[in-house]
Parts: sequence; structure tokens; C-alpha cells
Amino acid sequence: MTYRELYRALRAQLEEGGVDAPAFDAACLLERFAGLRRGGLPLKGAEPVPPEAEAQALRAVRRRAAGEPLQYLLGEWDFLNLTLAVGPGVLIPRPDTELLCETAAARLKGMGPPEAGRPLRVLDLCAGSGCVALGTASLLPGLAVTAVEWSEEALAYLRQNCARYPGYSVEPVKADVLHDAGRFPGGWAAILSNPPYIPAADLPGLMPEVRREPRLALDGGEDGLCFYRAIAQDWAGKLAPGAFCAVEVGIGQAGTVAALLQGAGLEEVEIFRDLGGVERVVLGVRPAES
Repeated sequence: MTYRELYRALRAQLEEGGVDAPAFDAACLLERFAGLRRGGLPLKGAEPVPPEAEAQALRAVRRRAAGEPLQYLLGEWDFLNLTLAVGPGVLIPRPDTELLCETAAARLKGMGPPEAGRPLRVLDLCAGSGCVALGTASLLPGLAVTAVEWSEEALAYLRQNCARYPGYSVEPVKADVLHDAGRFPGGWAAILSNPPYIPAADLPGLMPEVRREPRLALDGGEDGLCFYRAIAQDWAGKLAPGAFCAVEVGIGQAGTVAALLQGAGLEEVEIFRDLGGVERVVLGVRPAES
């Protein structure tokens, strides 16, 4: 079978399975298992597909049609200027989260250059794949980032991604954001987080693909706010004077999370909208010492 013929067959299977973007997914999977660069499929149209690559692509498409996330089948996904390893057990990086990295990097840059030999220290809570930690570090080289994650499965991907980008100073640490704040020192230039924020009662109604992602990365407790409360109550006080906390939030949560940060003594609270106009990032600043 040629690449063109196999691509059409894969696309047809995905269309029949009700996949949202069958053409894109078929191309991604065929390129992945044929060892082609992204976008290289059109150049191979009339050439025969190696039998092993054909078999792997067909198996992957059956799994995709059954609802397995494309990103898990590919084993990696792009985020900002990074390509991160992902798979079952870790939350898939999403474009919405890039706003958190961009907002944090811009604010950190505005703090001015760090003292010689003393890089700005950043704490990323609920780090997952490391997309926020590595993404922010990639936008502003020279940071020293500590990435905190509790899940062993997610930690494996976090460590793999940190090893993939050794030029960025990101240290994975296993800890529970809800209970282990006492293990960590203060003096952070920024505390960042994209925590679980979906109310527990809403989890069964998520799209089937999203339900394949780890519950630990999605479940924000009864009202979706338990991690924000912990960040405000237990972690915000660890900021250096003049430093900031920035978190990603779900739809409709920004005002409540802003109030939580204000209640923790943070000032200059701002809400940032993503490209879709959704209030997506909330940022608050610890007052400078007088």
C-alpha cells in the first residue's frame, strides 16, 4: 500500500469512528510510525509504506477511533517551542496553558536581571509533564525552577522531559501540594500552578478523551477550588516580597480565585484572558516590605 492509499484508509476509519479531526490525526499517526518528520507525508505519496509501519499505524488508528487521545498514541506533544513526552498517567499539555508561561516570563523579566550567581527561583506546583516549568524556563533562560508533582506516573514524564532539555534548570521534586508545603523554604520569585480545577461532580460529563487522562490531574474537589485554597493558604506566604503567584483557572473561576489570593494578602491582582477571550490566568503580588 502506498502512503497516499494508507492515509486515505486511516482517515476513513477515523471518520467512521467520529473523531473530530480525522485528516490531521491520520497524518500525524502515519508520519509517527513511518518515521517521517511532521508535515512530510505529501512528499511520500506514491511510495510504498514499510509493512511494519503500516501495521503500527493501523493499530494506532483503531485505538484512536476507540477514544484514546492522539497525544498518548504519538508519545509526545508540542508546547510552546518544546516537544514533551506524554502518555497515560500525565495530563496532556494544552495551548491555553501557554498563557500562564508567557505571563510569568514577562513578569519575571520585568523584575530585572538577577544578582550574579543567584538566579530567580521559581516554584511550579502540580507540575505534571513539566510544561509550565520548562515552558517558562524556555521563555526566560537562567531561571532555577523547582517542579513539584505527587503522581509517580506523572513524575516519570516530568523527569524524562527535564532530561530532554538539560539546558534549563528544572528540578523535579515529589511532594503533595495539599499537605507538604512545610517541606519547602520561602523566598520564591514566583509560584506558578496549573492545578486540577474540575469539580468532582463534573468529571463524568467530560469528553471521553479527557476521561482517559488521569483523574488526579483533573479533580479539583467538590467545587474545583481545593488546590487554589491550598496555594493561597499554605504557599503564597512563601513568596519573596514583591514576588508573584500566577495560576491557571477554569471557566468561571477567575473571580473566586482572585478573591482567594487577595484573602492571602496578595495585591495588584490581575486576570488575563486567553486567545478565546476566557479568563484563564490569575496573578497576585506579595507586597514589598516597607
